[in-house]
Amino acid sequence: MKSITLIYDERLEEEVESKVLPLLENNVKIKIPYKNHKKYEFSEEDFIVCYLSDEQVRELFDVIIENHWKIGFLPHPKMTEARQGFGVSSKLDIAVENILNTEEVVEVDVLFANGQPVLNKLIIGSSFSLLYALDNDEFFFKKYLNRFKRFLNSFKRVKLHPYTINWSKDSGEMQSKPVDTAALGMVVVQHGQSSILSRRIIEDSYANDGMLHCLILAPKSIWEIIKFGFYSIFKSSKRSKLPDYVAHLKTDKVSISSNQPISYAIDEVLVSAKSIELEVQPKAIGIVPGTALSTNAQVKKTKVFKVQNLPQGELKNELLERYLPFTNHATTEEFKWLFTTLRENSKATSSYLVLMALSTIIATFGLFGDSSPVIIGAMILAPLMSPIISLAMGVLRQDDQLISRSFRTIGYGMAVGYLFAILITWFTPLNIMNGEISARIRPNLLDLGVAAASGIAGAYAHSKKEVAKTLAGVAIAVALVPPLAVSGVGFGWGDWSVFWGALLLLGTNLAGMVLAAALTFLFLGFSPFRLAKKGITISLFFVVLISTPLAFGFSKMVKENKIIQNLSGKEISVGILRDVKVIRVSPLKISITIVSESPLDINQLNEVKEDIEEELGQKIELELSVAVKL
Repeated sequence: MKSITLIYDERLEEEVESKVLPLLENNVKIKIPYKNHKKYEFSEEDFIVCYLSDEQVRELFDVIIENHWKIGFLPHPKMTEARQGFGVSSKLDIAVENILNTEEVVEVDVLFANGQPVLNKLIIGSSFSLLYALDNDEFFFKKYLNRFKRFLNSFKRVKLHPYTINWSKDSGEMQSKPVDTAALGMVVVQHGQSSILSRRIIEDSYANDGMLHCLILAPKSIWEIIKFGFYSIFKSSKRSKLPDYVAHLKTDKVSISSNQPISYAIDEVLVSAKSIELEVQPKAIGIVPGTALSTNAQVKKTKVFKVQNLPQGELKNELLERYLPFTNHATTEEFKWLFTTLRENSKATSSYLVLMALSTIIATFGLFGDSSPVIIGAMILAPLMSPIISLAMGVLRQDDQLISRSFRTIGYGMAVGYLFAILITWFTPLNIMNGEISARIRPNLLDLGVAAASGIAGAYAHSKKEVAKTLAGVAIAVALVPPLAVSGVGFGWGDWSVFWGALLLLGTNLAGMVLAAALTFLFLGFSPFRLAKKGITISLFFVVLISTPLAFGFSKMVKENKIIQNLSGKEISVGILRDVKVIRVSPLKISITIVSESPLDINQLNEVKEDIEEELGQKIELELSVAVKL
């Protein structure tokens, strides 16, 4: 039996009588309405249980600390912050059972902000609610619905704010040089169970370890917030990596100041100040820890200072001068490195022309030999990707010099390629339309998709030093030189359907890659949208223009595939249809092999044609081969 003193919210006296007291059974020595608690004097031996709102707990907190009360908490409907801060279950029966079955109280720490106790969390600035909202006890559907609503709030137009941050070092003294940075806001908790963000990235956190956790949110773009927000909607509560834009301080004292008033909220109560002094008072109160509160008798007071990703210096000033962009803006160093590289790549050097000649020669021989490995080798050797990526950047930033130089380089390369493809065709006594050649004279929307993906890969590879050398070959896989070689072969043959078909594929690859690469550079922050708008619009116009014949080609391919699917393996009166090939779509001409038990006469062959026309619902020209089972 426990001797409990119950301090309760008199506004809920009926609920106390009907729900709380029956669960506590005969363990209640006295029950006291909150408004009368000052009339009583409690000793350190008394065990007090509170059924109070957050506001009432906060008013009582100084007295609890001063008098060293042994205390337990029950989940009052309006006690959300204290319930989370002390790990109390939202279910009354579980909370009561925990209090009755726990033999000893545990001394836990209390976080203070400018002398005010923090029951659960302190939010500084415009930190997105998505990252610190609580939903442990919500129903499944409601939890994910609320997360999605908070995710949509991530699209707000926001600015970072200047902060000067100092903290206690390992010796206990404050740093000699504070950090000047720009941040969206901060989440400060005494232990790691107070928010979605802290639950996932704070490890080895206990309510009695003498430490606070300050999570500093310093994103460089809205996209960084949305990315983590989307991840938070569906991710379970398992530990995850600290987002790159979140700095983490684990220490006992933190000082935060600004040249602007700092808006912050202590447990949802709004306050404003020029500076905030955060400090943990170790083992300030003795409580019955809730079922979700982590304590440890042997805690390691290890401090953490992960602040290397905080924006400082020139980057900090850039971020403070404008609203947070949708995508990351490239740094000055990234700009200089990439533009130097792209300007060099836009030049028609002798090495570039030699590689164009060699790659075209290899591709042309590979086409005549119907050899895929040889053609792949030509793709890897071809240098056309570099000036195309330079062209994309020129289009994005409206750099006339970079555009003209890139166009000239691409033109010279194509001229060299055409020259060698035509010469080889004239001197090669082969005039056969094999699979490798025919595959490149009927482009469709799938080819545009390949070009777009390759443009993205090329732009990304060029913009990142760490992947520039490893992804260039992947970007070349769009196969720019093979369609150039096929077009040259068509010219050498005088076959204009081959020439124009391959040229259309080459134009598709070029237009798709330029647009995709320009959009990738825009997304990576190498140009503001107002500057990029004109170039993106022009590139989009050319892609839409070239998509018309591609859509027609794709439609033809879909029709051919549907015809082949309908007829392949179909049983008709005289046999089974095999090896279906569509020679021409309009008017429809098909080649089919029919497997029969015996040779077919002319009447039976006509029946086969009629059966196929009935199946397809249209007249056809038919090339029919008969295979007899033996």
